[in-house]
Amino acid sequence: MSARSKADWAHAYLEQLRTQRKLSAHTLDAYRRDLAELAALSGDTPWDALGQADARRYAARLHSKELGPRSIARKLSSWRGFFDWLAGQTPLAANPAHGVRAPKRPKTLPKALPVDDAVRLVSTTARAQAAAPEPAELCNQAMFELMYSSGLRVSELAGLDLRHSPEALGWLEQDNADVTVLGKGGKRRTVPVGKAAMAAIAAWLAVRPPPSDGSAALFTSARGTRVSPRVVQLRLKAHGLATGAPASVHPHMLRHSFASHLLQSSGDLRAVQDMLGHATIASTQVYTALDFQHLSKVYDQAHPRAKVK
Repeated sequence: MSARSKADWAHAYLEQLRTQRKLSAHTLDAYRRDLAELAALSGDTPWDALGQADARRYAARLHSKELGPRSIARKLSSWRGFFDWLAGQTPLAANPAHGVRAPKRPKTLPKALPVDDAVRLVSTTARAQAAAPEPAELCNQAMFELMYSSGLRVSELAGLDLRHSPEALGWLEQDNADVTVLGKGGKRRTVPVGKAAMAAIAAWLAVRPPPSDGSAALFTSARGTRVSPRVVQLRLKAHGLATGAPASVHPHMLRHSFASHLLQSSGDLRAVQDMLGHATIASTQVYTALDFQHLSKVYDQAHPRAKVK
């Protein structure tokens, strides 16, 4: 490599990005910071003396400083671009950042409510129990009970009809206490409905006006049309706030709670897969981690030698 310093090479590269690629000042600042960090990590080692093992070690060092995988991936991309350019200016044995990957982002676990909180959420109307609930509240309670009872996606819930018909996406079978829905990939499945949910649905049907859009929609909006997934989301969020739920509640949280609580009680992963409508068991296995978290919490609270109190 020529006698130019590492800082000189970095400056020349940034000038090329500014004049030829016309990158914004904000983007150039990001490249400048990434190259400055690489220079600090590599110390006195010349650019042409760096190898893949060095780049991998630098990425690991950034990870140990709790830099996120996304940020590390961006820095590695900046370094690769710099060394690709540098190879066109002076001989390099190889691009040290090629083939080096950022640590995988940890897969976040779905959020599920504790059992008591989930039951309290779906069984409580917004108004005091002494007061007669409005039809909209009975509709809400029926929807929320059903989502938690049967693990339905919000789109599956909104698509339910009161009865089966050739054009129905999904329907309720009151005699059998189950619902049939059309899930992802056009797959139909039939899921049982619990007694509490069936009772809530019966209370709603006793006051449900005929849908104004001529459909057989099981759940309707204030305008009398089929309820939309967005309306369900907003109603559940407002209901959660009104009833003091411990988290910002959304429909998929009830689906997660259904799966987690059912798995905790039954331990039957395959049955949970079928009821959720997952194409593969791998999608359902994430709930085993939630189940283990629950068991760990019970152990920590109950076992006298689990941890220092």
